[in-house]
Amino acid sequence: MNGVVSISGMGILCAIGNNRQEVLDALMRKESGIGPMKYLSSVHTDIPVGEIKLSTAEMMQALGITSDTPVSRTSVMGALAVREALEQAGIRDVGGKRVALISGTTVGVMDVTERYYELQKTNPDLPYLPHSNECGRSTEEIARYAGLSDARCCTICTACSSALNAIMLGAEMLKNNEADLVIAGGSEPLSRYHLNGFNTLMILDRERCRPFDDTRAGLNLGEGAAFVVLEKDASHALAYVSGYANRCDAFHQTATSPNGEGAFLAMTEALLQAGIGPDEIDYINAHGTGTPDNDASESTAFQRVFGNGLPPMSSTKSYTGHTTSAAGSVETVICILAMQNGFVPASLGWSHPIPGGVIPTQGCSDVDLKYVMCNSFGFGGNDSSLILAKHAPVAGETKLADASRVALASRCVISNDEQLLQLKEYLSPMETRRMDKLMKACLLSAYTALKEAGIDRPDAIIAATSRGMFETSTLFLEDIIANHEEHLKPTLFMQSTHNTIASAIAIRTGCQGYNITYSQGDESAFWAIRDAKMLLRKGEARTVLVCIFDEEFPLEQAHRYQAESAIYTLQND
Repeated sequence: MNGVVSISGMGILCAIGNNRQEVLDALMRKESGIGPMKYLSSVHTDIPVGEIKLSTAEMMQALGITSDTPVSRTSVMGALAVREALEQAGIRDVGGKRVALISGTTVGVMDVTERYYELQKTNPDLPYLPHSNECGRSTEEIARYAGLSDARCCTICTACSSALNAIMLGAEMLKNNEADLVIAGGSEPLSRYHLNGFNTLMILDRERCRPFDDTRAGLNLGEGAAFVVLEKDASHALAYVSGYANRCDAFHQTATSPNGEGAFLAMTEALLQAGIGPDEIDYINAHGTGTPDNDASESTAFQRVFGNGLPPMSSTKSYTGHTTSAAGSVETVICILAMQNGFVPASLGWSHPIPGGVIPTQGCSDVDLKYVMCNSFGFGGNDSSLILAKHAPVAGETKLADASRVALASRCVISNDEQLLQLKEYLSPMETRRMDKLMKACLLSAYTALKEAGIDRPDAIIAATSRGMFETSTLFLEDIIANHEEHLKPTLFMQSTHNTIASAIAIRTGCQGYNITYSQGDESAFWAIRDAKMLLRKGEARTVLVCIFDEEFPLEQAHRYQAESAIYTLQND
């Protein structure tokens, strides 16, 4: 494992621009893209959003897709961003290369699913939508429409840290010589599912968000897509991937811990990998959502890492809105634009300091940004931090342990209601009363596998699923339709994301290590097991729990599901 990972191209669409130049211009003008919704159809017209200023039809036309083709907004946004990234990198032919496309998303093709549910109201005999809730489908569509049909596709679903985790995986694959070229990032559209989900949690602001402001009242949802081209030892580089880390807060499914432990661990480990001290960071693009919990928690984490030496820090979500799963790559592109053009983006709307909190910058120009940190934190405490370098860092080398030393320590499969009765050995009825069967099955399989391996807490947790929390997602969609987006159940949304299981296991076991969820159809398990083995071989974990789960599709009256947990360890010589 060696070599320097460079970024040689980037593409972006978000509320402040449909390409790199438009985004740069808006940042320089300090111009927000948040406003009334135009393309998303919702009863909540009072909620401001950060929409891309293009309809799905216009993006399809730009890609040469016929109007009668059923395609997701996620896919067309992503394909346009990938095309722009490849063009800047000067890559026109990938023939003969091992190419990987890694995308982060949470809703996947949810906009298509929502249209299906609307049509089903007037046509109950409509055939069941065959790809509902499959995030991996959007990545495959991005590859197809971006001219990368032969690329190996991988989809990461870790809520709002998804795209940053995709970039990290891409860097790892290049270092491990598993690919010659990686295009990594994320794509996430606005959907009624997303909008209503966040609305049930009462964390949406009816005004433009004000990250790190004492009057902050919540976030503004946005949409976007951004991808970067990653190459090893490229002759032309826009920036370099210097350090990165993913850690879990292991605190709550949607709230952040008061001490910001997950964020602290991610930033500290990223600095360690980059081989630099906190005083060498020149700018931080904060996660900075504008919610009371997040900004207070991230402020505390900053103070723990940087003390009184916090560098200029801002949140660009007051420009773009919170693009959720795409946020990490959208903000990575913004960071590189800032490095290239020597400026620090302002935190728009900030005016009232949080007592005892950190103060974001109002922007500055003519600065030399050698190292920039970008943070993305997701539901379930999935916290990731990336450090970008202006100049090529010294190439590191990591020796891998022999693959034959990776061993399967234990394995447990849960697939029926009778087995679920065993969960009372680990959890009380009060703790399980709001859990669906799949959640119970996953927790039981994890607890059992850990017990059989003689392990209380794994060092890392990796999940694999084709459709995620399918039953819960379906119930939430039906709730949206039946109740016209009013008086919805927040519990359904909280337990609907694909990474719900990995974070639930982390919270229950107190595992604050690496935490990731893969969702790439039948290949999901391959990616999860591959990742577990690499963690062990690199010496970054001693025990890894892998949980593979899915429910029958479509849901039938006799609900069928399966959860399999396995513990992988590294044997001594």
